Amino acid sequence: MPLSNFPRLSSLPLDAAIVDLDGTMVDTLGDFVVALNGMLADLSLPAVDAQAVGTMVGKGSEHLIFSVLNHVAPQAGMPVLASPAGALFDRAWVRYQAHYLAINGQHSAVYPGVLDGLEALRARGLKLACLTNKPTGFAVPLLAAKGLDGFFSAVFGGDAFARKKPDPLPLLKTCEALGTQPSRTLMVGDSSNDARAARAAGCPVVLVSYGYNHGEPVRGVDADGYLDSLAEITQLAALAGTRRA
Repeated sequence: MPLSNFPRLSSLPLDAAIVDLDGTMVDTLGDFVVALNGMLADLSLPAVDAQAVGTMVGKGSEHLIFSVLNHVAPQAGMPVLASPAGALFDRAWVRYQAHYLAINGQHSAVYPGVLDGLEALRARGLKLACLTNKPTGFAVPLLAAKGLDGFFSAVFGGDAFARKKPDPLPLLKTCEALGTQPSRTLMVGDSSNDARAARAAGCPVVLVSYGYNHGEPVRGVDADGYLDSLAEITQLAALAGTRRA
């Protein structure tokens, strides 16, 4: 659906954009699957497939590991974990970090249209920040490996603030770092986490249709617009990319 169908966005003056990472700029599902299955093998637990992992991505590494452990629990004959804590979770977290850092970016790819979309936003003079629930130590090298780091004046991971998306705090703190008002800062994401955080923070929000969104249709999420490619944001950048002097 073209952005011109969203009058509010078409006329909205913007100073900045906050862009999500996994499922929005980079398809990292392959990285997750390889790292998680390495972790599970180290713990002598059954493997997990990409379809299952895709529904668990987006709420941070702790939630992902917790969900995966409980997903394989019935096959392994072990009790479901009540919380992301305890000896098994702690061992899983250590092994996951080791595997993820070893393969970070090797089984992932930048989505088509991402470079064009980021170039368009930058060309309009918008300040850009990357905000993800992925740990900062994973996000920064991934952006560099994919040649995306040069677009962003700030990168904040899920461990950068006291709370993660869908809480509005990360967006509000990112706006502070950019020196912009939430109402003039566009959130670009792929899931209800991004949309809920943006709504609570007072930021306009558009969602890409090709991301993860916990296995649910993204067009059912309350947002100001939907993109089948980040390149489509050029329509918004041309119309709304005006900044105050």
